Amino acid sequence: MPIYALGDAEPRIDPTAFIHPDAVIIGNVTIGPEASVWPQAVLRGDANAIVVGARTSIQDGAVIHCTSARATRIGSDCVVGHLAHMEGCDIGDGALVGSGSVVLPGASVGAGALVAAGAVVANEVVVPAGALARGVPARIVEGAAHQDVIAASVSMYVHNNHLYRGALRRLD
Repeated sequence: MPIYALGDAEPRIDPTAFIHPDAVIIGNVTIGPEASVWPQAVLRGDANAIVVGARTSIQDGAVIHCTSARATRIGSDCVVGHLAHMEGCDIGDGALVGSGSVVLPGASVGAGALVAAGAVVANEVVVPAGALARGVPARIVEGAAHQDVIAASVSMYVHNNHLYRGALRRLD
């Protein structure tokens, strides 16, 4: 799997995390216990840090970056959907960032919040804890995140972490 140092910055990956062989991890990236990073995801910690919490999944094709002014922090028990793009933002514990969504620098997604698929959370926008952000640009609906959906998705990806760590094998 392509895991790269960038100068003195080396990724720090917990031994219980699952990193798919086709994911790319570069530089100042920290990945917590039982987290998972799936095929074609790219985490590039060059200008600043990227921190991924425990039991968080970064799904297929997601792009996680940072800016020189802002690290990207993703809490524990989060789901980052397929093809999501995040850069220089903060994601609280238990949040879900939906497939194909974009979270721009300075944005903050609160604990247990949900960014709907395809939504764009603009620079410096705050999505409160438990809120739903949907649309382009994202409009916020207080208290509308479905905690049971988020928890089920987190649970499924923690299960997949263990399954893939023990059973994935290349056949060619």
